[in-house]
Amino acid sequence: MSRTVGSHYERIAERLLTELGYRTLARNFACKGGEIDLVCRDGEVLVFVEVRGRASTTHGHPEETVDHFKQRRIVRAAIAYLIRNRLGEPTCRFDVVGIDETGARLHRDAFRVDE
Repeated sequence: MSRTVGSHYERIAERLLTELGYRTLARNFACKGGEIDLVCRDGEVLVFVEVRGRASTTHGHPEETVDHFKQRRIVRAAIAYLIRNRLGEPTCRFDVVGIDETGARLHRDAFRVDE
């Protein structure tokens, strides 16, 4: 997916999250080994959001592409974000926004860090 298309999906996701009361703290946080599309606050919870988009669901829904490997990369990036911003150990959550021809869907608490 091109950066332009990805940015378009991220803007759609950010609008959805804003309507739901999230506050955006960072966009496209990148570090060695991973990236986070959006970092938000949902009340007191720090939320790391992965945005996935597809033009069609012919080959499945976009959120289904956030496999275990991708989850591990997101978690590594989230840890780097916490360290870089000296945030300690706040309550965190991982959400996924899937976007396709039917619209945008939020999956709260889409996955958890392996203990």
